[in-house]
Amino acid sequence: MMEVSGLFGLLLLIADIYAIVKTVQSGADTGAKVLWIVAIIIFPVIGVLIWFLFGPRG
Repeated sequence: MMEVSGLFGLLLLIADIYAIVKTVQSGADTGAKVLWIVAIIIFPVIGVLIWFLFGPRG
């Protein structure tokens, strides 16, 4: 069971880092970028899911 949670944690970390990098590279204004990054850091699971659905594009 430990391996499953470890693997999930690693995948979540990768997804969070990807979301943060894509947010920084997006064309959104600075305030929106900061809010998205804070949401992803404070709520890693929910934040990244919401980012995938509603986050800044481009």
